[in-house]
Amino acid sequence: MKLLAALLLVAAAAPSPDIRFFRYQRVVEKAGQSAGQTCLVLDPAIYAHAAPQLRDVRLYRGETETPYVIEAASQESASPQQIAPLNLGRRDGQTVFDAAMPQGSYSDLQLGVTGHDFIAAVTVSGSQAQGAAATKIGSYTVFDLTGQKLGRSTVLHLPETDFRYLHFSIAGPLEPGSINGLTVERLPDSRPAYVTVAATSQVAREGRDSKIEFTVPANTPVDRIVFVPGTQPAAFSRDVEVKVAPVAEPKANDGTEPTPVTFGGSLLRLHRVQDGHRIDEERLSVDTAWTNFGRAQKWTVTIENGDDAPIQLQSVRLEMLQRNLCFEAVAGASYMLYYGDVALAAPQYDYATLFVRQANAAQATAGPEQANSAYQPRPDNRPFTEEHPVLLWIALGIVVALLGLVALRSVKLISQTPS
Repeated sequence: MKLLAALLLVAAAAPSPDIRFFRYQRVVEKAGQSAGQTCLVLDPAIYAHAAPQLRDVRLYRGETETPYVIEAASQESASPQQIAPLNLGRRDGQTVFDAAMPQGSYSDLQLGVTGHDFIAAVTVSGSQAQGAAATKIGSYTVFDLTGQKLGRSTVLHLPETDFRYLHFSIAGPLEPGSINGLTVERLPDSRPAYVTVAATSQVAREGRDSKIEFTVPANTPVDRIVFVPGTQPAAFSRDVEVKVAPVAEPKANDGTEPTPVTFGGSLLRLHRVQDGHRIDEERLSVDTAWTNFGRAQKWTVTIENGDDAPIQLQSVRLEMLQRNLCFEAVAGASYMLYYGDVALAAPQYDYATLFVRQANAAQATAGPEQANSAYQPRPDNRPFTEEHPVLLWIALGIVVALLGLVALRSVKLISQTPS
């Protein structure tokens, strides 16, 4: 009962949303044209002036708060599944094996291969039952050209398929002992959509490296970096380092500077015929390890060129997974999006708990950001001790000093008392 009472007290003390205390507003355009579920894409601009995780975003129909849910696209699919090779051996001069695949659809496969400096052709066919007639899916090239600084790829880019059994024939220098199996991920029900956070074509040279810099507004997520190369060089394999640091971050209480986040990736483009094998492989994006510093960040992307000519880049983009704000619209009603009240906690709506996305949901858009003409600062309702913490420390110091004087006087009185 005491815990429940404490929770109720905290809830009662939590600030409530009020249109007067939001700094910014945006008209929700095309909302209310029909009744029912309506969704709009949240563009990156809203993150700069909203609280972290968009916890202060509120939707109003007139002066009535409207429940909503923010639906984030997922970058993740099912956990990778390791599949052991079956019937691994040699046949007609080729390494062959079978694999029992998981239920559902899948596409790219990672072939587990040991060894270096090889090129091999992998022919893949599929069937729904073991021992049944197989259908050819395609032929793919795996390679390790690290000795030529052209990287390594053992990914088989299959078209989307749901065969329960796959059959592999490998023509090339790969023996059965160098095959460790497969790694496969089930395809998600839908591919995630991305929204551009920032883009540039400005590339600086620093020594032999290429550097691209961005400034990203506070609280704005970045989920991947996409590189759009020009025609030259035709083939490349380069390492990428990414450094994310807060802009003008004040020193922490211990006098230290916050530690930047650093992570890496690699870029690869290879389209050629080598030793009779057609190789087509591209890897032109890097997934990020974004950290929210609570303020603007400086992103420095470095492409390590080594002794090779720099990649001619047409553009580099920072992208975030698309977030949609969905709600139940009333036909003919007008809606306004408000944010910019950092005192608010995230809303808790039944609508969000019970939400099911509808394929035919109406699409709305958020108009340009405007200052809320009715805005006024939220009154400071903090206790006096929170508003003036210095006074609290002064009072504590006075109390300690008085206690010290009392203790000293007591010692003197005790020493003067005859034994």
